[in-house]
Amino acid sequence: MIRLIFISIFAFTLSACQTQPKSDTPKSEKIVGGPCEGCEAIFEYGNKKLTSVDTLPEFENNQPQLKITGTVFQNDGKTPAPNVIIYIYQTNQKGIYETKGNEKGWAKRHGHIRGWIKTSEDGKYTFYTFRPGAYPNSQESEHIHITIKEPNKNEYYIDNFVFTYDPLLTKDKIQLLENRGGSGIVTIQLQDNIQLIKRDIFLGLNIPDYF
Repeated sequence: MIRLIFISIFAFTLSACQTQPKSDTPKSEKIVGGPCEGCEAIFEYGNKKLTSVDTLPEFENNQPQLKITGTVFQNDGKTPAPNVIIYIYQTNQKGIYETKGNEKGWAKRHGHIRGWIKTSEDGKYTFYTFRPGAYPNSQESEHIHITIKEPNKNEYYIDNFVFTYDPLLTKDKIQLLENRGGSGIVTIQLQDNIQLIKRDIFLGLNIPDYF
């Protein structure tokens, strides 16, 4: 009798496991933008209160100086996106990610010339920095790296800032750009003795697994 009861319980348990809805199976969470080495550096601003404007280290000591500004838009391309964190980092004018020797985290690789902002209610952002140098003995064009962290999504990278009329930015290289977040190709304008570049950013544009 006991053996019969045991067999019945075992059969019921097995049947219950086999008929469990597939929707109860845990699903792996999508990573917006795909793999992104070093994107977590966007959280390394420490106790700094982020605003919509930031000045990168060495701005005052280098020429030409740059003002990078624009508006971040929602995926509809027209609604301003507030509270979006933007992280940028770049080389010095010799093309080196300059360090001081006491860096921690990703600053060991990104260097100390980096900055963070959080977009204002109207989606605006501004960085003050200087034009970086190209990597030594390389055909890589001058560029500034940029990472995005919007509310309720993981951080992801978008196309670097690159400069029109840079002889290293060839037509072949332009064709390889993914236009993540929109085009990163910027044209310099001179304004009040500072080089001004404008770039609007479109959240989710050409970003894998965004939706």
